Amino acid sequence: MSFSEAKEHAPGHLHHIFADPYSAFDNLNVERQLHLRVALQALVCRPLASGQLTLRVIHGWENGGFEPADLFHSDHPITSLDDFEQVRALYQRALENIAPPPRDDASLLAGPLADAIADAEAKGETLDQETRTIPARWPGFDHGLTLYTFFKVYHRLTYGEDDSYRSIHCNTPQGPREIHEFHLEEGEFAVVRPTDDATGVSVLVLHDSQLEPVLMLLETCCA
Repeated sequence: MSFSEAKEHAPGHLHHIFADPYSAFDNLNVERQLHLRVALQALVCRPLASGQLTLRVIHGWENGGFEPADLFHSDHPITSLDDFEQVRALYQRALENIAPPPRDDASLLAGPLADAIADAEAKGETLDQETRTIPARWPGFDHGLTLYTFFKVYHRLTYGEDDSYRSIHCNTPQGPREIHEFHLEEGEFAVVRPTDDATGVSVLVLHDSQLEPVLMLLETCCA
């Protein structure tokens, strides 16, 4: 296992903008709204305007559940807030019609986890049942720390978190990424973006319950 796969509380893009990003969005900070606007313009509005943003909506976990196979999502490339509104309306119609929400075939955790376990076993590693099924044990095999890091992000976005902001560095199959995680009065979401020396699409991740509040927030910050 490589502990360099992921690191929480790692410096990221916002550290080039704010002296202390961890206090910039605190409710006691008198410039909180300005800081939030600046941060979202950098992390979301710019890739949105350049066609380099995907909206990822997660759902499926509820009542404290966190089985990887029960976490579903849908990805939507978006280039405007009108596109975001169309995704919100899509989920709203599903709710009103008591229909399943949109769902991609690809798995965020279960599939990659099975592949990582298979790779470890192919290398001769023996993984007990606890290592296979307990997320905190996943760092015991290659790529497991990355999976565990994203598991924690998805879990916090589903069930909430006290810290208003968190910066994470993570190596992914698409390359090195920064995860900027926000838990605010206005909404809860994360932005997964390429590190400053990497390329690729940014991903705005949120739980389906956060579609409306985050859209309202972006309408203010991206105006």
